[in-house]
Amino acid sequence: MTTTESSGSGDVSRSMELLWGTGERATRGPKPGLTLDRIVTAAVEIADAEGLAAVSMRRLSTELGAGTMSLYRHVPGRAELVDLMLDRVQGESGRLPEASGSTGWRKTVETAARGELALYQAHPWLLSVNQTRPVLGPGAVGGMESMLAGTRDMGLTDPELVSVIIMVSGYVSGVARTQVHSVEARQTTGISDDEFWRAQEPILSAVMTSGRYPLMAALGEDAFGPDFDHFEFGLQRLLDGLEVLVEQRTKR
Repeated sequence: MTTTESSGSGDVSRSMELLWGTGERATRGPKPGLTLDRIVTAAVEIADAEGLAAVSMRRLSTELGAGTMSLYRHVPGRAELVDLMLDRVQGESGRLPEASGSTGWRKTVETAARGELALYQAHPWLLSVNQTRPVLGPGAVGGMESMLAGTRDMGLTDPELVSVIIMVSGYVSGVARTQVHSVEARQTTGISDDEFWRAQEPILSAVMTSGRYPLMAALGEDAFGPDFDHFEFGLQRLLDGLEVLVEQRTKR
């Protein structure tokens, strides 16, 4: 899945007004029952089922049984709608457990990482949006607030705490991208993972017995097996590294 869209690419001020409820301008008698919440909910549902490219104002008007112009009375355009969709799903995970005791921060980071992975799995279209310029609504700010509350006992500086969040999020999005790409490959080709690797087996078997790649040939049969949880292994190693840093800071 390639990045095809960017957050904050529309009227950022208008997106902020809508996210924080300071400027919903429903005027001139919009269709009864049509609300900004319903529009965003329908947009997320379409994106989850068919991808972000399927979301358009015309498609939404059909799904909601409303005229396209009725939608524009609530949200100025698709770019601002994407900002609202992003913040909506980012607020799904709810509050994280606050840190308590010497291991509180680790619990917080673990929970956040697993929650973010689940978010990408539920909404794969998130990976197609460039969010280097996030529009900060209640979902995003609430999540950040919970993370800061749960990691304040690490004893790190403010820039370091932000760096921890960036590092873990980058790790999770990388794993999620691989998982989503794997699903897409199966869907677009109609070929299962087993069928894909079996097609390569005849030539690879000969290559591995040639003696040219002794280390690869010596790997056990389970080296690339599906039973090993690469996500959990990597997450725990990240946390172990942070544990060392926290211990160093507490000894000062």
